[in-house]
Amino acid sequence: MNDDLRSKLRGSGYRLTPQRELILGAVEKLRHATPDEVYAEVRTHSTAVNISTVYRTLEVLEQLGLVRHAHLSDRAPTYHAVTGHAHFHLVCRNCGRVESVDPEMVQPFVDTLRSQKGFVADVGHLTVFGECEECPS
Repeated sequence: MNDDLRSKLRGSGYRLTPQRELILGAVEKLRHATPDEVYAEVRTHSTAVNISTVYRTLEVLEQLGLVRHAHLSDRAPTYHAVTGHAHFHLVCRNCGRVESVDPEMVQPFVDTLRSQKGFVADVGHLTVFGECEECPS
């Protein structure tokens, strides 16, 4: 990933800094994390990173297509690396459980949006709230 990160950053006029590596590493480790959670993880490895660096770096990494964000609650956006499988999220309003779901599950809906509305959906930002099977109705 370092060579891919380095080439994407250089191609966009950025350098690969230790802070950027730490922040991307934290996102990958935490899987779904708010900027504050990323900051807390990074701080376990280095005190040379402040919260504004985390926010700016997450924006850059998202522009480069290395991370994505979703809104999994009323909190700050939650970031995840794009190195894993493409997915959208199911969030239980009762217990807070987050489940990653393959986008093929909503492909008929996405196809209908395109054919009937001419709209191309980005399901990577999709979050569906409801109640999981573990929680009593």
